[in-house]
Amino acid sequence: MELRADLRNFFGSNDVFENILNAEGRVFREHKNRKTVYVVKDGKGYFIKIHRGIGWKEIFKNLLSLRWPVLSAGNELCAIRRLEEIGIETAKVAGFGERGMRPAWLESFLITDDLVNTISLEDFSRDWRSHPPDFTMKSAIIERVAGIARLLHRSGINHRDFYICHFLLDTSGLNKNDDYEGLHIYLIDLHRMQMRERTPLRWRIKDLSGLLFSSMNIGLTKRDIFRFMKAYSGKPLRNTLTEDASLWSQVFRRSVKLYERHFGRRPDVPFF
Repeated sequence: MELRADLRNFFGSNDVFENILNAEGRVFREHKNRKTVYVVKDGKGYFIKIHRGIGWKEIFKNLLSLRWPVLSAGNELCAIRRLEEIGIETAKVAGFGERGMRPAWLESFLITDDLVNTISLEDFSRDWRSHPPDFTMKSAIIERVAGIARLLHRSGINHRDFYICHFLLDTSGLNKNDDYEGLHIYLIDLHRMQMRERTPLRWRIKDLSGLLFSSMNIGLTKRDIFRFMKAYSGKPLRNTLTEDASLWSQVFRRSVKLYERHFGRRPDVPFF
């Protein structure tokens, strides 16, 4: 078990692991064996992600569906370390612990710093359709998100929950008189992230279609989508449209299916 210096006395001196697993605070998310709790110490916020054993039944269920189950918070710890290595901004680790020998009954936690002065891109772009944002700012955000996606996939990584709600924009750096080169966007919720030598095509398609699906109601234009495609591929747009036509065709089809399944209608996006 590891705790950063600023947290070593926060959870007491006896049975610290158990105290962390039962920490009281604002519950942000709770699902089956996972829970995320927000706590405050000395005016500073922290997120505690708690994983409890999922049981053999859930493990076999995932394996039969050809999915590798998330057994502990250790996967997100590795994901954070990997993103730090390749230069993608994410939450800072303040503590980690894991106990148990059997995979089905591992208990673990991961503590990260609260990313202050940030807002999810989902919330930040919510009114873009009715109140279009500054063009330079929107272009910078699109290109930065595309750059994150490109770096992930070129590094053998896929997120698996690649939606705009998992990108946090640092609002302290926003300035309409700026060129937005210093824009900070953090990628979060990495517990299902996969890391390999190369990212398989099907996982690239899943990430990109999830990102597009989650952006379909914010008033994107055809030009915006082309800007993303160009930045993601690192090629001139003409080359992207010809050389990567199969990739983007599959991304668009899958994103439309996701949208129809979720909203019961086709998306109102000019590109389609």
